[in-house]
Amino acid sequence: MDAAVFFIPLFLMCTIWVILHYVTKWKTAPTITADDEVLLEELYNLAKRLDQRMDTVERLVAADDPEFTPARRLIADQEKDNQQLRELEQLIAEKKGTRS
Repeated sequence: MDAAVFFIPLFLMCTIWVILHYVTKWKTAPTITADDEVLLEELYNLAKRLDQRMDTVERLVAADDPEFTPARRLIADQEKDNQQLRELEQLIAEKKGTRS
């Protein structure tokens, strides 16, 4: 009985301490900075330009060589991907609008 009186409060205090410890760690965890957001946007724009260039190169090669078949279907020709890109560009525009 005496041991239970000692160990039950000890167990509860340790449990609460562990929970509060990890909540504090979670709140102090690094978040994405404004510089990171700018870098991500630049990388997105670069990837979009490179994809457009690849599409152009594939079209030029396909026009010159009738036997050429691209390894993948051009992403620019897929409406599903275009819709996702429009949504992403809309989110970027909204984010810029709220910061300005």
